[in-house]
Amino acid sequence: MQYRKNKKGEDISALGYGCMRFSTKAGRIDIEKTEKEILAAVEAGINYFDTAYIYPGSEAALGEIVERNGLREKINIATKLPQYLISNRAAIDKYFTEELSRLRTNYVNYYLMHHLTDFSQWEKLKAVGIEDWIKQKKESGEIRNIGFSFHGTTEMFKKILDDYDWDFCLVQYNYLDKVSQAGEDGVKAANAKGIPVMIMEPLRGGKLVNLLPESAKKLIASHPHGWSPAEWGFRWLFNQSEVTCVLSGMNSLEMVKENCRIADDAKPGHFADEDFAFIDTIIGEIKRTEKVGCTGCRYCMPCPKGIDIPGIFRGWNLMYSENKGSGRGDYFQTTILRKDSSFATACVGCGKCEKHCPQNIPIRDMLKKADKALRPWYMKPVMHIARKFMLRGK
Repeated sequence: MQYRKNKKGEDISALGYGCMRFSTKAGRIDIEKTEKEILAAVEAGINYFDTAYIYPGSEAALGEIVERNGLREKINIATKLPQYLISNRAAIDKYFTEELSRLRTNYVNYYLMHHLTDFSQWEKLKAVGIEDWIKQKKESGEIRNIGFSFHGTTEMFKKILDDYDWDFCLVQYNYLDKVSQAGEDGVKAANAKGIPVMIMEPLRGGKLVNLLPESAKKLIASHPHGWSPAEWGFRWLFNQSEVTCVLSGMNSLEMVKENCRIADDAKPGHFADEDFAFIDTIIGEIKRTEKVGCTGCRYCMPCPKGIDIPGIFRGWNLMYSENKGSGRGDYFQTTILRKDSSFATACVGCGKCEKHCPQNIPIRDMLKKADKALRPWYMKPVMHIARKFMLRGK
């Protein structure tokens, strides 16, 4: 296993264990099977385990396995404060205490503000005293490193990144997300500040394996490297020195063994120019099914009415390159869950965006079609309620 460093110079395994997708049996986490997989991961050198308050049964299962096998001092546990449930200082203590109990520990190595999408969410936490709370917990040793997980735009990521002395961050990043969410610019911005970057969704929840177009699968299968679709995705990330740890939701011994092999072999800078070109070819095959040729360059921005044009087009494209749920979910997380978000219906047809679009996209017409696909009538009330819940009080 290769290791990379945190801000304190401590070793973090390049491959981390994402604990959101533990195997289940009869509707519950299969402890016996999960225990074997975790023990195999530790034996192979993985020392970073990522869970969260809202992952059903995950914290408790991890805590039970870690305690029974005497692993606590051998691994780093990362878990998350459900910031969307916080309304006062007492609530922060309540959730943190419950998490320590579930995890059967008296400290957390890496603690994150979960699922930030907008700076206003961080502002709300500051208003209820989160900075003083973090200071106290770090002084007591109950929290060793503080960070945040993020879904939103690159601009919003950088704003949150610059507002506090973070120890690390967790972002969604893969070869299809280079210009969305925190993106490549966000990853490099964090690295420039000396902030370790942990990666979630390296394969977009398996979609860069299972939902690849048949043409892409055939190209990968015939490539002389002999790498699987998953290996291409992991190697693209491990190649980047800015990446500290890549999380994988492993739920089989075979997956643990294979991913650890890749993580041990794929060192920074091992990609050749031909490998980058091949990834671009795969991206091209994926994008063949898209509805609009938006590259995410953002030359069309800012919109006078606050519409996130690239965000809307990305969600629309994902409905066809992956599936409808994936596209609408991405649109909801990255575009709707923003304090000042505007729907495509706010467009007044000024045409300013089209004057700057290098792809000559008829943006005004395409926005109407995208909005109709992303927000069918039956989804509008659901999105409205979810938005009110996630951004309440902001």
